Amino acid sequence: MNKSELVDAIAKDSGLTKSDSEKALNSFIIATGKALEKGDDVTLVGFGGFSVKKTAGRSGRNFKTGAVINIPPRKTVRFKPGKNLKDVVN
Repeated sequence: MNKSELVDAIAKDSGLTKSDSEKALNSFIIATGKALEKGDDVTLVGFGGFSVKKTAGRSGRNFKTGAVINIPPRKTVRFKPGKNLKDVVN
């Protein structure tokens, strides 16, 4: 399912227009990004939670040249599904 299909599904289930559904989805994406940027977790009970995890720096290898390269530490987004979502999938 891509974004436009998700917007269509939201519109159908909620009774909102496609335009309003897209605005709501975009607002969710922006609000989630801002919260994660500040270091906050975003938890939707029954669905799951988004959090930021720091990865350590490490060394890697360029496969073409064989040279060792340094991979810097960074932040990445993690998603942990909630019980309801796990039950739906299984």
